[in-house]
Amino acid sequence: MNTDERYLHLLSNTYPTVADAASEIINLEAILNLPKGTEHFLADLHGEHEAFIHVLKNASGNIKRKVGEIFGNTLREAEKKELCTLIYYPEQKLELIKAQENDLDDWYRITIHQLVRVCRDVSSKYTRSKVRKSLPEEFSYIIEELLHERSDDQDKAAYVAVIVDTIISTGRADDFIVAISNVIQRLAIDQLHILGDIYDRGPGAHIIMDTLRQYHSWDIQWGNHDILWMGAAVGNDACICNVLRLSLRYANLATLEEGYGINLVPLATFALETYGDDPCTEFMPRLLKDTSLDEKTLQLTAKMHKAISVMQLKVEAEIFHRRPEWQMEDRCLLEAIDFSDNTCTIDGKKYALKDNNFPTLHSSLTTHHSSLTPDERELMQKLHHSFRVSEKLRKHIRTILSHGCMYNICNQNLLFHASVPLNDDGSLKEVEILGKKYSGRALMEYIGQLIRAAFQNDTPADLKAYAKDYFLYLWCGKDSPLFDKSKMATFERYFLSDKETFHEEKGAYFRLRNSAEVCDRILDAFGVQPTAYSQTPTASPRHIINGHVPVHAGSGENPIKAGGRLMVIDGGFSEAYHTETGIAGYTLIYHSRGFQLVQHEPFTSTQDAILRGTDIKSTTQIVEMSTHRMLVADTDKGAELRAQISDLKDLLYAYRHGIIKEKRS
Repeated sequence: MNTDERYLHLLSNTYPTVADAASEIINLEAILNLPKGTEHFLADLHGEHEAFIHVLKNASGNIKRKVGEIFGNTLREAEKKELCTLIYYPEQKLELIKAQENDLDDWYRITIHQLVRVCRDVSSKYTRSKVRKSLPEEFSYIIEELLHERSDDQDKAAYVAVIVDTIISTGRADDFIVAISNVIQRLAIDQLHILGDIYDRGPGAHIIMDTLRQYHSWDIQWGNHDILWMGAAVGNDACICNVLRLSLRYANLATLEEGYGINLVPLATFALETYGDDPCTEFMPRLLKDTSLDEKTLQLTAKMHKAISVMQLKVEAEIFHRRPEWQMEDRCLLEAIDFSDNTCTIDGKKYALKDNNFPTLHSSLTTHHSSLTPDERELMQKLHHSFRVSEKLRKHIRTILSHGCMYNICNQNLLFHASVPLNDDGSLKEVEILGKKYSGRALMEYIGQLIRAAFQNDTPADLKAYAKDYFLYLWCGKDSPLFDKSKMATFERYFLSDKETFHEEKGAYFRLRNSAEVCDRILDAFGVQPTAYSQTPTASPRHIINGHVPVHAGSGENPIKAGGRLMVIDGGFSEAYHTETGIAGYTLIYHSRGFQLVQHEPFTSTQDAILRGTDIKSTTQIVEMSTHRMLVADTDKGAELRAQISDLKDLLYAYRHGIIKEKRS
């Protein structure tokens, strides 16, 4: 017996008798032999809440596939489509059906039996206990009975038929259909992994967060846009300005105003007063396909966009000067402007300005180019206050903190959003933070600690101030694992004509990530151990999975790199990327048979899906298939269960040899 006796005494409180401990061992051994649950990986959602929610509801096409397998040629394609839409959107679809169906009771009877068959299929890989926990309380007993009794069993056919008829006759059919549809959705995805960037560009990041707060099992690896909003929530003024600038750039104010109650009136007032005569041509928002603004609103948005952009550059400069060890003072480009000839000097070379109207710089020439004017300072305080008092934003950021980290290792897969900083030779790059150097796993872990320190009340004041500033470095710092480029060319893109200045040199990770040797080195550094289940000769038994850089699938780029060791699943969920990538995102699915990559076409709308049964058109690519059907025993959960079984066997030994007494009632 190796287990600590004190621990066994604690364990005996949960399993007080030999029978209890033995029963649990039997239960856990059985669970080890169930098929592995299905994991879904999504990245770079960027506020596209309708597409995201639909992908959750249809399990990236998995429910549609199961309906096809179950009913085959016994249902017409139109009927299968109707059934799928009902599962995805039961409340809305029921309203349409009830308005059209002549014999509603007959429809209820047929449909309930169909839904039970689908539910039985998606629940087959779980224990009865786990399925029971996913059932709504009001229908738990009924659904459980229907799942485990078959209407083709002659002895039970009448029993099943009476249950269904009684559901209908008591007026509970609608509620039952909604309940079992939700159970199907829930059981179709066992674990959801979000590889960063819930925020920015799209209109519904707050809706995605509300959805995730109710979701049964998920985790997130923080992305650069998530970090930006986290920094804004903790009071980093540069992050606040960046959040506002990106929202105005895409004329997307719904998340700010409707989602989090951020008051933009002071910014609008300041912009009109300061840039009222400025056409702000370079700051006209990028309108997405469903966005239309009248000329007055368009002009106001452009002026607000310019106002906050200039303020952002000033506030960033304050932090860069305060943290010279970051070596980013060369990004204080407002200070490099020469108003005598309207140029900006970068790396010793002069570039002409395409926009030289800087009223808040001219008025501050006696102090410093990058100093906020008194009016800007007052506006910044108001914006800062608005972000800090948003209770819903605080709630959502707490959720991201509690479910998230910089990286995750799950079932031999290393998950992170963007990169691991590397040297040009592919070795792990050491990054200095507060006088100490970190690389690889240690770097990711320390950054995670630093992020959490910014939110904790007991953090020493100097460390908390640094941690708060560090959100800006994570957003745009050269050696940030969430950015990893030579610079962020915000100033250049807005104010200079020479496009050579726009170039942002990607870090070594992005240049070398197609190398199997480099990926293996990273996996080794993070302690990701291989397993031997793959039957594909070139496939890797361990993987890096990340997003951040859109895969240009339309031009032939392959998201599977480094001989299968790396999977990049940012395919452009955001509408802003659709023309660039040629698709509308990926879902990576890891089920008991192996990996499948699902490539999505753009989603029309929820309304269209409900009315016409339109689904996201998806193409599935087999990435890897395993030599055997993977079981829970092959997963991280399996390792946990084996450890529990070992402890329980030690407890049995202790009971049987009198080391610990049974607690008989």
